[in-house]
Amino acid sequence: MSTAINPLATLAAAPTLTDKSKSGSWFEAMADAWGQTLDREAGSIENISSQISAGDDKPATITQLTAETLKMGFLSTGSHTAISSAGEALKTMAQKS
Repeated sequence: MSTAINPLATLAAAPTLTDKSKSGSWFEAMADAWGQTLDREAGSIENISSQISAGDDKPATITQLTAETLKMGFLSTGSHTAISSAGEALKTMAQKS
């Protein structure tokens, strides 16, 4: 049995140092950042939807809503891919340790 320390595994589990109030790994920080980004985009979609519900149903507003929802889809897919890929990489590193 090897007692060598895998430096990548150590890095993957290392706590982030950017925010002293939270503890966690860079993986958790990445997931949190994606979540905040998706929350902001959802807020933008809600604002535009409210405008349309209030009677501002001009084609420009509807087109803006369409663009924002497509952007949300793109970001959602990107976040899923990034988190899944990083998780699989961490799993692979853990298996090689």
